[in-house]
Amino acid sequence: MIRTLSPSAVAPRRGRTRLALALCLIGGFGGNALAAETVRYLALVDGGKQAGQQVVTRADDGTTTVDFVFKDNGRGPELKETYTLAEDGTYRSYKVTGLETFGAKVDESFRRDGDKAVWKSTSDSGEMQVQGTGLYSPLGGTPAGYSVALQALAKRKDGSLPLLPNGSLSLRKLDEAEVSRDGRSQKVELYAVNGAGFSPDFVWATSGAQPRLFASIYPGFLQLIEDGWQGNAAALEARQKAAEGKLLVDLRKQLGMPLRGSSVIRNVRVFDSEHARLGEATDVVIADGKIVSIGKAADQGKYDRVIDGAGRSLLPGLFDMHGHVSRWDGGLNIAAGVTTVRDMGNDNASLQQIIGEIRDGALMSPNVVPAGFIEGESNYSARNGFVIKNLDEAKKAVDWYAAHGYPQIKIYNSFPKDALRDTVAYAHGKGLRVSGHVPAFMRAQDVADQGFDEIQHINQLMLNFFIDDKTDTRTLQRFYLVADKTAALDLDSKPVQDFIAMLAKKQIAIDPTLATFEFLHQRNGELWPGFAEVAEHLPPDVQRARRAAELDIPDDATAARYRQSYDKLVEFVGRAYQAGVPLLAGTDEVPGFTLQHELALYVRAGLTPAQALQVATWNAAKVARVLDDRGSIAPGKRADLLLVDGDPTRNIGDIRKIALVVQGDTGYYPSEIYKALGVRAFAEPAKISH
Repeated sequence: MIRTLSPSAVAPRRGRTRLALALCLIGGFGGNALAAETVRYLALVDGGKQAGQQVVTRADDGTTTVDFVFKDNGRGPELKETYTLAEDGTYRSYKVTGLETFGAKVDESFRRDGDKAVWKSTSDSGEMQVQGTGLYSPLGGTPAGYSVALQALAKRKDGSLPLLPNGSLSLRKLDEAEVSRDGRSQKVELYAVNGAGFSPDFVWATSGAQPRLFASIYPGFLQLIEDGWQGNAAALEARQKAAEGKLLVDLRKQLGMPLRGSSVIRNVRVFDSEHARLGEATDVVIADGKIVSIGKAADQGKYDRVIDGAGRSLLPGLFDMHGHVSRWDGGLNIAAGVTTVRDMGNDNASLQQIIGEIRDGALMSPNVVPAGFIEGESNYSARNGFVIKNLDEAKKAVDWYAAHGYPQIKIYNSFPKDALRDTVAYAHGKGLRVSGHVPAFMRAQDVADQGFDEIQHINQLMLNFFIDDKTDTRTLQRFYLVADKTAALDLDSKPVQDFIAMLAKKQIAIDPTLATFEFLHQRNGELWPGFAEVAEHLPPDVQRARRAAELDIPDDATAARYRQSYDKLVEFVGRAYQAGVPLLAGTDEVPGFTLQHELALYVRAGLTPAQALQVATWNAAKVARVLDDRGSIAPGKRADLLLVDGDPTRNIGDIRKIALVVQGDTGYYPSEIYKALGVRAFAEPAKISH
């Protein structure tokens, strides 16, 4: 499996999703019964544009080599694998080298001799005694690893495949289809792969006793499929989406509690998000998905159910203001109290489907506020939303988003700068906000001058001080420049102070996604800081996967400089907030946990915990233009609520200890969601009596 081919790592988002965490946990192709053979796969994005390939070659002696490259949005992995297999289909020897998506070096090996297994990567090493079958889980492997896992599982009578150094995999067949090309046809089968990461991964396999990877499809983003059969990719994607949909409907039924009629939440301290303060103990009545009243309620016999608040804190549902929503994000978001996500760039058809499924009650998910993604055509383009060449095409994209109820658009890296000012004005004329990355060969000051209402990501802001009109920020320079140079930047200097003052005067919001940019200083072997405080609650495979660095940090001096740079990024956000710059809490990383870490970073930047919570509730709802029905606890608003042990207005870490989430007319116990995801719960469920 492969951590580097995640949609989150190569699409507009920078973080990881279920595909990333799954792919980092199983490592090839072939089986002992196969003769010498070469199979080529194409990596397709945007409805058929080739963005990479995988070539898998098995020699007569049983050695398999894999050459894999994927480039999209100016970044991507380049990997070379070599391995041999044992009689049980697992790795006897394994080696992978190359580069991660963001430039970190990959150098990983594994060998098993008898019962002794030994491995070494750039982030960990170890050895263990193993009796029986065990499949090593490479941290830096390629998608060809699905074939190894499939064939090893096919040899197992119990349907479970132990993983090394920990965990296990299992398969569940979901569908089968007939594919054809050039007068030939074959049957392929869709499997859900369970046991890696937070949720299932999905793979199309050839049928028979020696199944191997046929296609790996991430709907709306990526189709990796055997060369020559790509004409079948769209049909397979449609079937996969339908099969996933059935699983997701069942998951919502399993974990969601209908709250029809009326409920009283007794003895809770209500967070006043408008004024950032926690009130005295009181009662809150909700009915049919709405808040009815706040104050001492009538005797409990009047209500269909009573929820024992037990003196806990009651907060409005949290907002993640920088997501790239997938159908499988809902569990982690809801369990963390995130009831609304602003989607900051997606495949338009996929996002419309997700919004429809949420509306119809078929999907456990936060509600979505969409931002319309507009990119310019180039070799570096992110293939999402609309990819345009000129002003006329940009206006047509704006028209589509306005007609579909999007409150804002998001400009991306390759957008043509000569069309920017007029596009911003046109969007404003349609009543849409405008935000985005800073297009290549421009600075943040330039987009502010041309009317941006908001700027995404702390690196896009800080590049303002490090580039000129010849710097191409579509390359990895947009990360390395910030990591290298911010340490020496004087935040008290006139250019920085003038920039902050300008943002405050124009009320240009910033969406810094500080948590995701912790990768700027993370070194191999160090757990990603976003998971550091919750590590003991996470599955071991997830912890191991997140100990691999993403940037190339060659020595201690560079590491120290990069860490100093990151500290200044946090300080900059705090200074901007204190100066009156609107601040938005977004993630662009693993859902749920990352938002909680983002709020903790705001407290580190100088905000009080109550102010950080206000950013993720009242302020977010105001910017997202949904303050009329959410963002605070008030009669008539949606019953998007979270019941929290402790007092997160004093200790921001208490925001993890959620006993109950109410989303409209449905309740969820985070403890039950986390159990389904392999996560140890942070709080006991609230008591509900009928």
